[in-house]
This record gives sequence, structure tokens and C-alpha cells, in this order.
Amino acid sequence: MPDFTSRYAYDHAEPHLGAAQTVLAFLMLWLGLALPLHAAEPVEIVVTGVEDAALKNVQETLALPAGLVREGTVDRLWLDRFARQAGDKARTALEPFGYYHALVTVTVEPDGERYRLLVTVAPGEPVRLTGVTVTMVGPGKEEKGLARLVAAFPLHKGDVLLHQKYEEAKTALTARARDLGYLDAEFSRHEIRVAPSATTATIELVLDTGEKYYFGATRIQGAPDYPDSFLRRHLTYAPGEVFSYPHLGETQRNFTNSERFKEVVITPEKQDAEAHRVPIAVQLTPGPRISVRPGIGYGTDTGARFTVRYRDLNMFHQGHELYSQLYVAERLQGLVTGYVLPSPTDVRSSTTLQLNLQQENITTYFSRIVALELDRNRSFGPGKLGTAYIKAQYEDYTVGAQKSSARLLLPGLRFSDDRYDNPVRPRRGFRYTLDLHGTHQLLGSDTKLVQILAAGSYLLPLPWRLSLHMRANAGATLLNDPLTDIPPSLRFFTGGDQSVRGYSYKSLGPRDATGKVVGGKQLLTSSMELERALFKDWGVSLFYDAGNAFNNFSAIKLFQGAGVGLHYYTSVGALNLSVAQPLGVEKQALHFHFTVGFEL
Repeated sequence: MPDFTSRYAYDHAEPHLGAAQTVLAFLMLWLGLALPLHAAEPVEIVVTGVEDAALKNVQETLALPAGLVREGTVDRLWLDRFARQAGDKARTALEPFGYYHALVTVTVEPDGERYRLLVTVAPGEPVRLTGVTVTMVGPGKEEKGLARLVAAFPLHKGDVLLHQKYEEAKTALTARARDLGYLDAEFSRHEIRVAPSATTATIELVLDTGEKYYFGATRIQGAPDYPDSFLRRHLTYAPGEVFSYPHLGETQRNFTNSERFKEVVITPEKQDAEAHRVPIAVQLTPGPRISVRPGIGYGTDTGARFTVRYRDLNMFHQGHELYSQLYVAERLQGLVTGYVLPSPTDVRSSTTLQLNLQQENITTYFSRIVALELDRNRSFGPGKLGTAYIKAQYEDYTVGAQKSSARLLLPGLRFSDDRYDNPVRPRRGFRYTLDLHGTHQLLGSDTKLVQILAAGSYLLPLPWRLSLHMRANAGATLLNDPLTDIPPSLRFFTGGDQSVRGYSYKSLGPRDATGKVVGGKQLLTSSMELERALFKDWGVSLFYDAGNAFNNFSAIKLFQGAGVGLHYYTSVGALNLSVAQPLGVEKQALHFHFTVGFEL
């Protein structure tokens, strides 16, 4: 089967676009797709005299009613009636922005079979505040979290009366009070008094906090096959702590993300509270304990692939997990089997024992691995996970002209922090991972080394539905024996979908005397990708990658690639097609890269 990343060589006499022309042509197409297409509407509404949010509110208020235009024909009588009502509608739409005595003129202008509704607004002077009083009463009036919000109330004497700011500030105060346990908090007085002249107004707010509530006992029902101690590790609160709806939301996510329950209903039973302690009812509906999921796919790095994943989420009725995954691809085959022992106190912490059997056969090297790894995972907060691990590995390999094997015992530490807002199609966020591991002959290994790995990515939203995605990876091998004593799994290579596009998978790195790539001791890669969202589920991008593997930081040569990408986002991940071209090399040729999923 031909390699999908194989190059389209320009070995004929026909003219072709250069790299700059290709990028320019794509950019023009990209910008063209970004321009919205507007069909001529039978009725055009033109509002003048106001701008920004006030203009938008008037336009939304004056949306044409359904039925006024039928099959492209305008009901003129209905349009005239709508025009007579438009003035009052526009004036009402301006009041939230402080304009209480705006003058609005509405005219209808025929234009052939089309009509133009002209709405001319003279907003006048906005209503300004002559007094703002915000106070608290009740047991929570001394709460610092509430006092800060009161002090930061966004409307002051002399400001324009803006209803949206007023409502947002009220909502923030009550929400904060309830987050602090004051579930009965409400405004005993909330008044906006507009003077008869409609030029001035006053605000008076009085927040009555009521009593503070606490968590009572939690009753969990519906999952008798799981031990009570396992279920309670999902709770993010304890009896006697201050009641908090965010804690209930996090508890809900813990149960849902465990993938063991298809329905989770958490109900605070405030009506049954005693001494202001709220009992909590958790009703669970278990999902299937055992699942078998086959899958097929294609990636340019591995070729066509087939996978089968088996999971048992409640081994011995203790909530332990047994998983096994068989994957068979053109260049990579393997079996991973693991057993997860959950922490009795923290839903994000666990101990895992994993067996990995893997065979990889690519142009650069051939490798067979048998590895047994023991991990101790500990959560350090949302998105933060630390891991202490030890791996025993045997690797039989051929790389370049060398055929050898390696026996390793690798202890290590790993820390990751993931703050992306969505795992399938994130809009913003970052992730980074740090990994330190090493070995020595004193541990029974065939070689000695220390490796430090760092990887990070950052996604920044930009105006006009643009986003900038940046990636970087670095690795360093210290205190090592000669490179020939290090197996391919611990050497660094670049090129391919996730490193430097425009080059074949793991085709970049130091070479031996015969000219074959054998990998390096150090690694440095980076990527920048500017994406423009199209429609609901599509995106197009321009990207630039650079990087290489090498043996000495004093002699770094970075290979570069650039190109364009097309992305289609589904509920289970993204389909990414990239066309990349190497830069700064004699033989420039296009490479196609295809991946499934949001790659970080």
C-alpha cells in the first residue's frame, strides 16, 4: 500500500505554483470563504441615530414578524401597521440604555418590489443617576466576599442609567451570597425611580442575606453493585461544610466523567434542612459495566488501523477498572492491558499497573517492546495531575546498520496541567507536560541516562472567528552512554503529523555513516497555526512548523515546513487534512497529513 505521505515530485515540464504562490492562492480562497453572502431582502430596515449595543437592541426589537413576507411578496397593509408600531418599539428598546425621551421617526420607502423601513432616532440626553444606595442586612452583612461586590457596584452617582449593568450586578450579588451558603438571600428592596422629567433617576437596593446553610448528610441510591466508600470518593464536600452549588456541580461532573453512570441526579433537599443543614440526595443509574468498542481509522504516521478496546469498570464489585486495547496498523501493532486501583479518597488519584506489547516497523527503524509500568497518579487540583512511575522494559531493535537489544529499568516523575475549555473542540486554554526519568547500570539496565521532556500548547481566540494555536516540544538526554546503547524508544526523531509537517514520519534526525537516520539525543520542535472558523463545524488554517532532533545544542539545524489545513469537527473529535511543503531544502515536494482528533 503506498505511503499517503509520499511526495508529489515535480519531475515534468508543466508549470506549477511555487510555495509562496500556493499560500497566496489559498489565502485568497480563505478570505473569500470568510466573507458572508447576503441575498437582497424584500424589506430592509435601516436604523440611524444610535450605535453599538443600543443599535443592536433596536434592530432586534424591530425584527419582522413571521408572515409579513410570504414567498418573497410583502404584505403592504401589514408593513404599514408594523411601521406605526415601530416607533414605540424602538423607544422601549432604548430605555435600558438610559434614553427615556427619545424621538423616533419611521417612514416606509418603496423601491420597486422591495421596501426600505427608515427608522431615524434622536435619542436625546440619557437619564443620569443622582443617587445609588446598595446595602446589606442579615447575618451575612459582614461577609467580605459580598462587601467587595457591594463596594464594586458598577453604577454610581452621575452615571448613565444602564439597566443591563444594574441587572448583572444584582444577579452577581445574589449568586455570590448563595455560593457562600446564604440560600435565602434576596433583595427586600430593589427600586429604580425615574424622575417625572425623565432626566434623572435613583437606585436603592437592600440585600437580605438570611441565614447561612451547611451540607448535611448525603444519601446515595441506585448503584448497589458499587461499595459506598467508592461512591463517596466522588463527593467534593463533607457534612458540616458551607453549602455550595459549585461543589454540587463538581460532584455531578465527577460521577458523570467516571463513565460508570448514564444518569446522575443530585438534589439538595432544603425543605428538610434541620439547624440549617441541607441533606443531599444522589440518585444514580448505572451504565454497562463491560464494554467492547471496535474502531477503524487512518493516520499518515501509522497507516490504516484497526482497534478493539475492552473495559470492565467494576472488577470484583470494588469499582476497580480492567482495560485492554489491541491496535493493528500498517506500521504499528500492539496490545496494552492495565488494571486501575482507584484512590479511596480522591476521584482523580489512582494506582495503575500496565503491560505494553508493541511492534513498530517504519522506514527509520524496527522495534519490538515488552514493558511493564507501575504508576501512582495524584491530583493537585482541576486539570493538574502528578505521576510517579517505574517502568521495566525490554526492547529488540534495528536502527540504521545497528541491530541490538536493551534492558531498562526506568523510574520517573511526570506532571501535567490541562486547562482547555473543551476536550473535543476547544476555543481557548493551554496544556503542558513535564517528564523526568532516568536509569543506570546499578538498576540492572544496559545503559545509563537522564532525560528531561517538556511539551506545551496554547490556544488563543482572536477576533473575526480566528484562533492561534501554538505548540512546542523539547527534550534533552544527559549523562548518557554512546547513542548506540540507547534504544529507538528513548531516541528523538522528528517529521510527521505531530512534529514537522512537510516531512515523512520520523524522517529527520542525525544520520549514521551510511546516511540513514538513527535519531538524536536532543529534541526541539515548534508550530504556529492560524485557523479561521467556517460555518458551524469547519475550519481552514495556515501553519508553520520548525524543528529537528540532534546530538549537540551547539550544532542545531532546524527543518521548516509550511502549508494549509482543512478541519472538520465532530462530536468525537476533529478530522484534519494538511498539505505541507518543506522550506529551505533543494527538493521541495508536497506532503499530505491526515489525523483524527484535536492534537495538542
